[in-house]
Amino acid sequence: MKTLSLLIALTTALGPSPAHVPANDYVQQVVDLTNQNRQQHGCGNLALNAQLTTAAQGHSDDMATNNYFDHDSPDGRDPGQRISDAGYDWDAWAENIAAGYDTPTAVVDSWMQSAGHRANILNCSLHDIGVGYTVANNADYPNYWTQDFGSQ
Repeated sequence: MKTLSLLIALTTALGPSPAHVPANDYVQQVVDLTNQNRQQHGCGNLALNAQLTTAAQGHSDDMATNNYFDHDSPDGRDPGQRISDAGYDWDAWAENIAAGYDTPTAVVDSWMQSAGHRANILNCSLHDIGVGYTVANNADYPNYWTQDFGSQ
């Protein structure tokens, strides 16, 4: 089962443990594919940001560990709160999540075929990205993906 979700929340002013597969390689591939799509549509490249990556990876891990699929964590935090908690001082943010996709190409292609996810990827006012990828043990989906975008 493959599932996509998005949160277009550009806001201004304001069980077993998951196993990690070649996360660094997958993270870089998602960033590269995302930037290729942005370049084709006149946007600048997103910079990989450690704080956004911390927020994204934490959310992918949490979804896998607690077997849920949602932008809001069971503890009530939304993406903006998680991004702030990771130390990213944002002016705007957006988040894409997905589950069940096996490769960076498959997940980015699926996001690009969804209007809301595509809008987040092609939002030229966002400048930074963080990516999380987690392989889940004994969860509803075999893996979870998170893209957190931001600008400061």
